[in-house]
Amino acid sequence: MEILRHVVVLVHLVGFAILFGAWVVEAVNGKHQITRLMNWGLAIAGLAGLILAAPWGIDYDLNYAKIGVKLVILVIIGALLGIGAGRQRKTGSVPGAIFWSIGVLTFANAAIAVLWR
Repeated sequence: MEILRHVVVLVHLVGFAILFGAWVVEAVNGKHQITRLMNWGLAIAGLAGLILAAPWGIDYDLNYAKIGVKLVILVIIGALLGIGAGRQRKTGSVPGAIFWSIGVLTFANAAIAVLWR
């Protein structure tokens, strides 16, 4: 059961890597656009995170404060992706504040996953 949990943790981190990697590509290219890959990364990370939040096959208590903070940040990232995609459809570009917030919050969420014990 522990191996399955580690696989889900890996999938969770890969989801954030997809989201952050797609964001970095857009930032480096100077396009500052919301891509479908960012949405897929968010969905993978969110689904794996919800699976990890279930207390299955562990001998210790879950850190519900950490889970709550990560969930709030994930919802904010999702909202920013949705707002940014809507603005992108209307005007052809994403406001800088929204674009940079997505990257910073994604990095912060991954940092919380790794550093908060």
